[in-house]
Amino acid sequence: MNAYGVCLVFALTMLAGAAVQAQPARQVQEFQPEVGQDGKDVIWVPTSLALVNKMLDMAKVAPGDYLIDLGSGDGRTVITAAQRGIKALGIEYNPDMVELSRKAAAKAGVAEKAAFVKADLFETDFSQATVITMFLLPEINLQLRPKIMNLKPGTRIVSNTFTMGEWDADDTATAPGEESSYYYRKALLWIVPAKVEGAWKSADGDFKLKQAFQKVSGSMNANGVATLLAGGRLRGDLISFSAGGTRYNGKVEGDSIRGTATAGGASREWQAVRHK
Repeated sequence: MNAYGVCLVFALTMLAGAAVQAQPARQVQEFQPEVGQDGKDVIWVPTSLALVNKMLDMAKVAPGDYLIDLGSGDGRTVITAAQRGIKALGIEYNPDMVELSRKAAAKAGVAEKAAFVKADLFETDFSQATVITMFLLPEINLQLRPKIMNLKPGTRIVSNTFTMGEWDADDTATAPGEESSYYYRKALLWIVPAKVEGAWKSADGDFKLKQAFQKVSGSMNANGVATLLAGGRLRGDLISFSAGGTRYNGKVEGDSIRGTATAGGASREWQAVRHK
């Protein structure tokens, strides 16, 4: 190759390099969620902050609680709980939402208390939670209900709008103001009840308890006389019912109930033991 050829090759090489340098760098567009976008089990619709706070108030969250949000979306429930000093975890199947939530938690200064994981909520162990929040469809709630019913008695479950089938809510509330978007303004609270169905023995007589979620019915047999129970109810591990003119209140501790029996304005200690 002569000198002219060498110069031509050099010039072309320089031009190519300049063209490459002149091309603008591609910018990676940050993920932005869209209302109604598809998810694994439900579409995404954000819970208003008014309702988030109402749900947390209903659950009476306090430092020492551990909150798990099932289907945490953009992370707002977990972050709001963390801002109240609550350790919280978001379970979310969409990895983009998980990353978005982590960045939002860091920006809010609560990354130490607000964690997020990419996981399937049907395959996740949430048995350590003291509070569970969710905004899922009724059929999803029903699929999760057996697992929820096996959680520790007293665990608080709060749902945005949707029910748990025939398991009636222990409490309901509506978020105030117009800020509650998309007409989802109702919060429902359930408290996981202890399991008390079966036969129990006490000094007052033998009890046969039947249980339908937090509602308790049955009978007491004392000296061969059977009396139906009235007003039976569980609130977590706390049980109350009336029988034979006496009001019984107690705390369920596995196979025993300890509490008080009140009749005629006078109270005394009372205990029952599960008969196996």
